[in-house]
Amino acid sequence: MVDPFRGALMLVRLVAVCVIVIGMLDVGLYLTKCYEIKHPMPVKVLPIVWNSVPALIGIVILAKARAIAEWVSDKLE
Repeated sequence: MVDPFRGALMLVRLVAVCVIVIGMLDVGLYLTKCYEIKHPMPVKVLPIVWNSVPALIGIVILAKARAIAEWVSDKLE
């Protein structure tokens, strides 16, 4: 069986990557809506910044994955 730390590390990395993908999808959907052929809209910076916040949070989680995984593995034991 896999030790709890390794499993927790994989779980934290998976969550971080999923949060990054969600943030990137939000930005992509906003840009797709702005560059729509029939009803174009001006691109504004603030919605892009707000939609990219989950991606930034995911990057921070990925950077601190080892510390978060240690905390999770301690809670699981």
